[in-house]
Amino acid sequence: MDLTIGTFNLNNLFSRWNFQAEVPKGTRLEQVIEFDSGDQRRLRTFKGRVVSAKDADDTEAIADRIKAIDVDVLAVQEAENIEALRTFNRESLGGMYPHLILVEGNDPRLIDVGYLSRFPIGQVVSHQTEPDPERPFKPLFGRDLLRVDVLAPNRDRRLLTVFNNHMKSNFVDRLEHRTAAAQEAQRVRNNERRRRQAAATKAIIEAETRPNSKYVVLGDMNDDPDSEFLAPLVQSNLKLVDALAGVAETRPAKDEAVGPQPGPRWTSRFKPSGKPPEHRLFDQIWVSPSLKNRLDDSFIDRRTKHGGNGSDHDPAWVMVRDL
Repeated sequence: MDLTIGTFNLNNLFSRWNFQAEVPKGTRLEQVIEFDSGDQRRLRTFKGRVVSAKDADDTEAIADRIKAIDVDVLAVQEAENIEALRTFNRESLGGMYPHLILVEGNDPRLIDVGYLSRFPIGQVVSHQTEPDPERPFKPLFGRDLLRVDVLAPNRDRRLLTVFNNHMKSNFVDRLEHRTAAAQEAQRVRNNERRRRQAAATKAIIEAETRPNSKYVVLGDMNDDPDSEFLAPLVQSNLKLVDALAGVAETRPAKDEAVGPQPGPRWTSRFKPSGKPPEHRLFDQIWVSPSLKNRLDDSFIDRRTKHGGNGSDHDPAWVMVRDL
């Protein structure tokens, strides 16, 4: 049995209600929001602000890309909650995935990792409570490391296990860290936390699999495959195989849209002020040694716009044969 499996950062797939009103200049505003009896709508905020739902055009853009790549199992990042994922699957994807998994994680922006799958899902294991060794009373994973077992269509056996991660980002809030020294210190903290997350992911995989187990480690790693901060995982005795080593693009990116590129191995584009754009392979797929000889073609669905056609990440996927 063959299976295609991919990863895609959906870039803030929120379903939060957005409220707009005109307020006369200089008016002190007291806002009262009333709902009809029995209405279950909720307001979820970040840093005191109500966050708008994802733009409808951007939502349809990521839906079109998911339909185009048409993978069997898609690990996703940055979905607000299971209801947002269900609504997206139902209204934007036409219900193409019968099996959806999402567990609320730790992120203050309420962005979670999850799965869309054509194949049944067996055991689901969240690692959101894994302690940070440097801060034992705080969770290590800012989102989660979410493990699922993918089953055969008749549920008679496990095909493989998948570990979906969204590691510590590189973002530094310049309003909170105003000096260059403070910003650099925060970058160091980000990198070191990602290193600890990579080490913990390796330890968790060792504890939950056997040497001959068939498993996939994927997601938004927020770093390069050869980064020293991912090395505790990807250069460990697990002997993970880079499934995107020979990746191909579904179409070439337009130079005027994204600037010169370093080949096909990139999924994220960032343009520092006054500097050339950086193209990095943040979204990665690694497989266990037992799957090395079962790998077939791998792809990245290439964007055509600066913003990435609904997401600032491009989806990547591989085919695994003879499971």
